[in-house]
Amino acid sequence: MRTAALATLSALAPAAAVAEPAVLRGKDAFGNWQGDTPGTIRLIRPEDLPRPGATASAANVSRVVQRPASAVPKVADGFKIALFAEGLSGPRILRTAPNGDIFVAETRAGRIRVLRPSEDGGKVAVSEVFADRLGHPFGIAFYPSADPQWVYVASTERVMRFPYRTGDMKASGAAQTIADLPAGYGHSTRDVVFTKDDRRMLVSVGSAGNVGEALGEPAGGLAAWIKAHPLGAAWGGETDRAGVLAFDPDGQNRSLFATGIRNCVGLAIQPATGVPWCSTNERDGLGDDLVPDYVTRVKEGGFYGWPWYYMGDNQDPRHANERLDLKGKITVPDVLLQPHSASLGLTFYDGNLFPPEYRGDGFAAEHGSWNRSKRTGYKVIRVRLKDGMPTGEYEDFVTGFVVNDREVWGRPVGVTVARDGSLLISEDGNGTIWRVSR
Repeated sequence: MRTAALATLSALAPAAAVAEPAVLRGKDAFGNWQGDTPGTIRLIRPEDLPRPGATASAANVSRVVQRPASAVPKVADGFKIALFAEGLSGPRILRTAPNGDIFVAETRAGRIRVLRPSEDGGKVAVSEVFADRLGHPFGIAFYPSADPQWVYVASTERVMRFPYRTGDMKASGAAQTIADLPAGYGHSTRDVVFTKDDRRMLVSVGSAGNVGEALGEPAGGLAAWIKAHPLGAAWGGETDRAGVLAFDPDGQNRSLFATGIRNCVGLAIQPATGVPWCSTNERDGLGDDLVPDYVTRVKEGGFYGWPWYYMGDNQDPRHANERLDLKGKITVPDVLLQPHSASLGLTFYDGNLFPPEYRGDGFAAEHGSWNRSKRTGYKVIRVRLKDGMPTGEYEDFVTGFVVNDREVWGRPVGVTVARDGSLLISEDGNGTIWRVSR
């Protein structure tokens, strides 16, 4: 009887939890493309950073080649990945419309395309150009979010909108320019999102230069500039750049929402909290492992360091002692990534197809490095949250876009959650979109 009772208790006991993989920390977390494997978890902290110039600043531009016939990105056990669309012209940001259509910014071609998935979600059933001759379109947003009447598109110089009714695959009217944006040389991508209450439009604008090389002195002097402008606001050709701008939905009442974010390429609103997040390219020229790119919550009025500081009170040596007034006032980003990864598109998983522990986590596309002797990026990462809060950890989720030390076939840009819960990933090297499912 005792043996039988023990057997019964054993049968009722919960199965042993699957052990989490070890977290790569500190120097081990930096790595390179050869160590990228789906499921690998990394944690980089500000105290892990080397000193500036610990290694030389490398120029290591990848050569994009045709995708080998047998090449398919790699995903973790339990997931599947398949080609969703091909033959696109540099597909970049992806957005899922409320009815499930997939809007794609074909930036090089100056157009927005709409892809309607097949009934099983696995392929494209219909493809149409929604609007073209748009300059360099990138960000896409639907407004209002519950029942969109407009599709907003952010290009380098402006935010425009098109009349929209659910299911439209072609714009029914001409573009209306509602806001002009800081333009000129430098980073050209502009993303656009609306706050959860639809009351404000947020637009990301990257810096003109790498590290504020042409700032000079502000008109009227630094003291007067500091008094009249938000914390960390830059001037000259960097005015209203390297940060996030806020507008009314009609493009009025422009203001600086956050500053010191060198190039927030991907903007996203966290569904559970309504907090805006940025996927950010940091500066180059300080060595292989400086400065980390990052994914972070964006605090209104927050200053994130560029160009004078990075990751807290670390001064950029190219601006040593120029802005001591900012020391102790820098917001440290939440999730530090391998430096020079070129973090681009960002989304949050709100589907039901993936395991429950994925719900609410972020996904970011890493376009890939050029300023690192050992290539990194060229993958999609999962930003791990706990109870809606960033842990600082991230996980390699999709890899396999690199051929060798010199060549790559894929450069991930956009990520979006399809209506069926799959994750769609664009890459602009070979013009494809991939679908991750279970």
